[in-house]
Amino acid sequence: MAELDIGKHCEVDSCSVKDFLPFVCDACKGVFLHRSREAHSCSEEPVKRESRTAGGSTSHPCSFEDCKGKELLPVICPQCDKHFCLAHRHQDDHKCEKLEVQKPRMTATKELVQKIVESKDGSKSKGRRGAKNAATAAKVALMKLKLHAAGDKGLPQTERTYFQVYLPKESKDCSKPMFFCSKWSVGKVVDYAASLASLKNNNNVLTAKKLRLCHPQTGEAFQMDDTLLSLLGHPETPLHNGGNVILEYLDNDCPGLEDVSDYITQA
Repeated sequence: MAELDIGKHCEVDSCSVKDFLPFVCDACKGVFLHRSREAHSCSEEPVKRESRTAGGSTSHPCSFEDCKGKELLPVICPQCDKHFCLAHRHQDDHKCEKLEVQKPRMTATKELVQKIVESKDGSKSKGRRGAKNAATAAKVALMKLKLHAAGDKGLPQTERTYFQVYLPKESKDCSKPMFFCSKWSVGKVVDYAASLASLKNNNNVLTAKKLRLCHPQTGEAFQMDDTLLSLLGHPETPLHNGGNVILEYLDNDCPGLEDVSDYITQA
């Protein structure tokens, strides 16, 4: 049986020992048992490896004041075109000179309300009965109504219509803030408002006075099969989301209220 020739002899003249796991010098490429260059008297100079940060070409210092952070890859702000470390990469973090400061929503809302209030001050004595001034007043009132109005909490916000509902003269309360579904008929709105205000509702009794929903400026009683959507979009005498409506008991043949000031001035 032939012997296996495994391993290498050390190339140092005074050694020549055969080893199964010889060391190959990465400088002179010789085979040795003596790993250090001094031990095998290496004739070649070692290969010098350049540092990753030699000359500063592979690191990118942060431009933020007093920050000593560096990144291996460039992180450039798209607005001011300066380089920053990861901790200061956002506009807010490095106080970007081109950052546009947006007004908080609440501040913007207050400014809008102030403008609306100022625009209607000049016609306060007679403006509430005009359709244009009623719409303006409704925008202001809507914000307050949303905080206090009673209604079905399951209704989506996009379908809610808010009113200050002025109650019948015989009621202990002058009015209540309520919200309804904009898809409901006037008949359903009347029934729901009556239940919220604990009002007597005999609309299903033929000979009894009927609880009717009336326009806050004209006093006209709305038809029971009208929808809130149709009334909100009425071209001449629209209702307004955030505006007023009146509930009152009327005789069957009565078309509406004669004087709405008896209700609105009670608030």
